[in-house]
Amino acid sequence: MTTYDPVLLQTLLTVAQTGSFTQAAARLGVRQPTVSQHISRLEKQTGRTLILRDTHSVSLTPDGEAMIGFARSILAAHEQATAYFSGSRPRGRLRI
Repeated sequence: MTTYDPVLLQTLLTVAQTGSFTQAAARLGVRQPTVSQHISRLEKQTGRTLILRDTHSVSLTPDGEAMIGFARSILAAHEQATAYFSGSRPRGRLRI
């Protein structure tokens, strides 16, 4: 079973939003080679090319577009789970 690392998915979303590996790196607070590595790892996991890149532009493939939708859903679920389990649990007695 393949699991997708939220960090890699966030990197993909940021590249798609900015249209640039360099700008994505700046927004994520990492270096550009790290962004390239994240995308490569995600492409290896899926076995598909997700982003077409050349020296001047970045564009999503149809598989990349599909992964963007999945990434949004996965990251939203991840955030919900984190919020749920990071909150404090009620303590004490409830009297009615």
